[in-house]
Amino acid sequence: MNPLSQSSHTVEEIWELRLYVAGQTPKSLKAFANLKKICEEYLEGKYRIEVIDLIENPQLAKGDQILAIPTLVRKLPEPVKQIIGDLSNTEKVLVGLDLRKLNITEEWP
Repeated sequence: MNPLSQSSHTVEEIWELRLYVAGQTPKSLKAFANLKKICEEYLEGKYRIEVIDLIENPQLAKGDQILAIPTLVRKLPEPVKQIIGDLSNTEKVLVGLDLRKLNITEEWP
């Protein structure tokens, strides 16, 4: 199989993102706002965000092994990835979601 044909990003791909929060705390609201902004900019029309409030549904944390909140889980495309925090560092979120690769060409000896 041609390795180029295995790209995880296709035009028709829908990204399924799940944001785990605990109520409407400032940190949770900031995480959602940051996620929404990033999705609108980089995944416009190709994403779904599901917000899981662990105060209302604490049992749902077990399935994705949530240890801290807020936590973003990328369900699709696979592989599943998690990002913990308020998602305020856009660059880290983009790298964590595989939307942008790290620039490792800087000053390489």
